This record gives sequence, C-alpha cells and structure tokens, in this order.
Amino acid sequence: MEARLNPFGNPLTGKIFKHFAAAGMALTETTLPMATQELVRIRASQINGCAGCLDMHTKEAAAAGETAVRLALVATWREATVYTDAERAALALTEHGTRLADGYGVPDEVWENAAKHYDEDQLLALTSLIALINAFNRLNVILQTPAGNYEVGQYKHL
Repeated sequence: MEARLNPFGNPLTGKIFKHFAAAGMALTETTLPMATQELVRIRASQINGCAGCLDMHTKEAAAAGETAVRLALVATWREATVYTDAERAALALTEHGTRLADGYGVPDEVWENAAKHYDEDQLLALTSLIALINAFNRLNVILQTPAGNYEVGQYKHL
C-alpha cells in the first residue's frame, strides 16, 4: 500500500506538517506526563482508524518504557486496572473530544473529572493534544498513510 500523497515530498504539505510537528513538540515541553500524552495519541488514533499514527505512537511509547500490557489495553481502558485515575480522565476526555460527530460533545462530568487531575496548563495541553492528534489522524487517513515501517525518532528532525 502506498500513500495517496507524500506530505514530506511536497513543499506545501511539508510546510504544513512541520507546523503540526512543531505544535506537537511544544506539547512535549509541558507538564502533562509523556505517558499520558502517548496514551491519548494512541486512543484517538484507534478511534479514528489511523494506522500510521498507531504505528508511530505505540513504538514511541514502548521505546520510552511503556509496558506491552498498557499499550495492548488502551482500547479497553475502562476495564483495565493498569491505568491511573488521571490517565482514565484523560482517556475519557480524549474519547469525547474525538467523537464529536456523535453529537454529545464533552459532558461537564468528563471535563470536571479531568480538572480534578490536571491543572489549567495541563488541561490546555491535553485539549490541544487531542485536537492535534485528531488533525494528524485525519490527514493520515485521507492520504492513506501506510503503517508498519515507522522507526522510533523518525520525525524528530522536523
């Protein structure tokens, strides 16, 4: 399978992806825990069916020390005992923020639960992260970016 377009082979899309990547790098410099950031990226990518992002973020998380069990159970986080209450709150916010087309938005109780675990800066980072990974997912799904060949750190140069 080949992507419909190579975003890094075209000057316009390359510029756009570089700005997206810069936003992602800014998020890594926040106090929102990196483990939480990768879990959020993985969960949104699962919901959106983005194989390219799933490939990238599961490999990045594993390289950073995330366990195989926690990675394998992200889709079933509600039933899994391996996540903290804060991670569960972030995953719930991710699901609601990703499934906007379902018409429910983000219920107050989901927001309030996240606010119990994260300060204002972390909440801004978390909501920005959810928006950004959804944008990356949509780009990759539309372009049919294939998965399976990502190497850890592959896009650090952006």
